[in-house]
Amino acid sequence: MELIKNYLIRGKIVCETGLHIGGLSEALKIGGTDSPVIMNRMTNKPYIPGSSIKGKMRSLLELKHGNLWLHPDGKVHSCKDLNCNLCVSFGRSATDDVKSGPTRLIVRDSHPTLETIEKWDNNDDVLHGTEVKGENVLNRLTSSANPRFIERVPAGSAFGFEMVFSIYDPADEDRLKLVFEAMTLLEDNYLGGYGSRGSGKITFSDIELLEKISDDYKTGKDWHPYEKVSGADSVHEILERL
Repeated sequence: MELIKNYLIRGKIVCETGLHIGGLSEALKIGGTDSPVIMNRMTNKPYIPGSSIKGKMRSLLELKHGNLWLHPDGKVHSCKDLNCNLCVSFGRSATDDVKSGPTRLIVRDSHPTLETIEKWDNNDDVLHGTEVKGENVLNRLTSSANPRFIERVPAGSAFGFEMVFSIYDPADEDRLKLVFEAMTLLEDNYLGGYGSRGSGKITFSDIELLEKISDDYKTGKDWHPYEKVSGADSVHEILERL
C-alpha cells in the first residue's frame, strides 16, 4: 500500500441560523449562560471542532444507510470488513484490528473568517463572537416558566473549513463520493445542538476540490484544481460530477 494522491476539500461553512457547539459549563462565572459554546483559548473566539463536523457526517451516513451501518443499539458503526466504505473512509476502532490502511478522511478544526470576526467586533450585541438566546420551558399544567439561556454563534457567521481525503487504493476514488454525500445530508440536517429548535442550519459554500499526486510531494508542486469538477463550487454540483 502506498499513497497515490491526496484531495483537498476547502471552502466556507456559513451559519444560516445560530450555531451552538457546546463548551465547558464548569468554566462559567456567575451570571453566565446555561449552555456556552466552545471557544479557542488563544483567541477567545468560537470555532467548530473537526470532530463535530466529521462525527455528524458519519452519523447521518449511518442513518441513511441503516441496513448497512446502523447499529441496533445506536452505537458508532465499526466492523472487521476490510472493504467497509464507511470504516475505511471515516475510521474504525483500533480493537477491530483490520489492516485496511490509514483512515482516508481528515477533517480540520474550522475557524471564523476575518470578515466574520470583523462583523462580530463591530456589533454591540455580539460578545466574543456569540449571542445569547433566551428560551422558556413551560409547565404544561401551571404554565410556570423555567427560563434558560443558550449561547450561539449568530446567523450569517462563516468559518473556513478544510478536509483532506487520501487515495491509497483505486476504490478510494468512489469513497470520495461518500464524503460529499455526507455533506449534502448535513446541509439538510443541522450541526451542533438544539437543531430541532432552530439552531445549526449550515451551508457549505465556495468549495474547492484540489489534488496533489504522490510525485508532487517530491517536486514541491502545490495543490492544483481537480479538472473533473472544474467550475463547480457547491456540494451538489461536485457530487454530480464525481
